[in-house]
Amino acid sequence: MDIKLMRSQGLSIREISRRTGRDRKTIAKYLQCQELPKYKPRPPRPSKLDPYKDYLRARMAEGVFNANRLFNEIKSLGYSGGKTILKDFVKPFRPLQKAQAVSRFETKPGEQAQVDFGVFKYEEQGRERKVYAFVMVMSYSRAMYVEFVDRQDTATLIRCHIHAFEYFGGVPEHILYDNLKPVVLGRDEGGQPVWNQRFLDFALVAGFYPKACRPYRAQTKGRVERAIRYLRQSFWPGLRFFSLEDLNSQVRAWLDIVANTRVHGTTQKRPCDLLSEENLNTLPNRAALSVFLTEERKVSRDGFVSFGGSKYGVPWAFAGKTVAVRENGYHVEVYSGSTRVAVHPKALIPGTVVPMAGQWDGVPLGADRKARQVWATRVESPEVEVRPLRTYELLAEVSST
Repeated sequence: MDIKLMRSQGLSIREISRRTGRDRKTIAKYLQCQELPKYKPRPPRPSKLDPYKDYLRARMAEGVFNANRLFNEIKSLGYSGGKTILKDFVKPFRPLQKAQAVSRFETKPGEQAQVDFGVFKYEEQGRERKVYAFVMVMSYSRAMYVEFVDRQDTATLIRCHIHAFEYFGGVPEHILYDNLKPVVLGRDEGGQPVWNQRFLDFALVAGFYPKACRPYRAQTKGRVERAIRYLRQSFWPGLRFFSLEDLNSQVRAWLDIVANTRVHGTTQKRPCDLLSEENLNTLPNRAALSVFLTEERKVSRDGFVSFGGSKYGVPWAFAGKTVAVRENGYHVEVYSGSTRVAVHPKALIPGTVVPMAGQWDGVPLGADRKARQVWATRVESPEVEVRPLRTYELLAEVSST
């Protein structure tokens, strides 16, 4: 339009070329056109990402949008390109997220950790099931620990704390919770938390102070909330596992290779590097903590103890007796005093009955015979005792003396 306007003002093609910086042949061509020129789209150039786009689309259909994870996956398949073109390809497919404004506060090294559970759903034989993820995040370093469990009771929470302290190499000064039932039973009239006494005893022995968020202020522990969201987006989508032990083995590898070795978006440092600056308190030895890992159970008449919603076999000789049951990693141990009388792999599904090899060896066959009960006898007429005459003579002699 500018070219035609200048031509209508009497300017020569040479002058229009000088003013516009265009070639004179281009000026002449545009003056002959009766419509605006249209550019033809350039043929797309081949990309190193092309062979992997079908794989990426399939993974995004499963809910995997984390670019770092997808980059590592296609890299293992032979991809030799960069991460930027991968991000550009994934970006239009990502669901939109609404940002929320929150205030940020920082903590000193070793001062605080945050704990919460997340619910993670999976499919098994066409049925929807769920598992719980215990997550602890060190507030200074952002180092995180994750352990998947099948319940959220006090014993499980304590066991996960011990495993997290062992993973981090120590205990922080205090830990923040979002009013978890195994930690906070409720609130008193003044709004103060009513603590679970067993968990409070554990905190005293382990050497940390529990703190509860104010009700409806879950963002106070935003670090662990974001960690659970990161776990849900980066680790969980499309995951395949065959047991709880396998699941925790995979998440431990993810922690060591991905979560704690990446450059954190806030600190711009790797959590594993900052963890060495935490200067955590020393965790007491296992002997001091073993009392919190043990629960008393009474053995049923058929030789089973109930623990974690399932039944575990013990030798029949302990029927009716009280034993100590302890969960040790992925096994359940049964003790009588200091003697271990049974050990079982932990049941993954509540309601499972786990018998013990040789559980009923030596049990007496058949039912015990009851002592015969002596009955009364009914007779036709009163019975008169018949005694020898000598008996009466002896009685007479005794009475005369």
